[in-house]
Amino acid sequence: MSHWAQGPYTVINGAKYVGNGTPRYRSGWELSFMKFCDTNDNVLQWASESIAIPYRHPLTGKMTQYIPDFLITYCTRNNTVKAELIEIKPKKQSVIESKMSNKDRAIVAINYAKWDAATKWARNNGLTFRVITENDMFHNGRA
Repeated sequence: MSHWAQGPYTVINGAKYVGNGTPRYRSGWELSFMKFCDTNDNVLQWASESIAIPYRHPLTGKMTQYIPDFLITYCTRNNTVKAELIEIKPKKQSVIESKMSNKDRAIVAINYAKWDAATKWARNNGLTFRVITENDMFHNGRA
């Protein structure tokens, strides 16, 4: 599945989707995660791009907004209910490596600023924030 796919997602379990309007995926990885949320019995509720978090852009110094990909509520293996903000991101945009171009370093720096703001916002609102990369999503070549 190409991670460049984009489009509207047709929700199967409408009672679980608590976002506004039709969710849109911006990559095949986001589409896979939407399908997972929509069809997994442990996911109680989910929304796409439903929270706006203010943060300071590290390159311009201006305040702007970060919108994490997903807000999900799910039941854990211990039967506790947990809520998380989730960002789906390629690993190359989430780790600074020595051989990166300046452009790629800037992308990661911006992501770090967003994720720091999201972590603090989540903590202040009783949630957690997590970045999911292709390493987390795909096991044995399957989504």
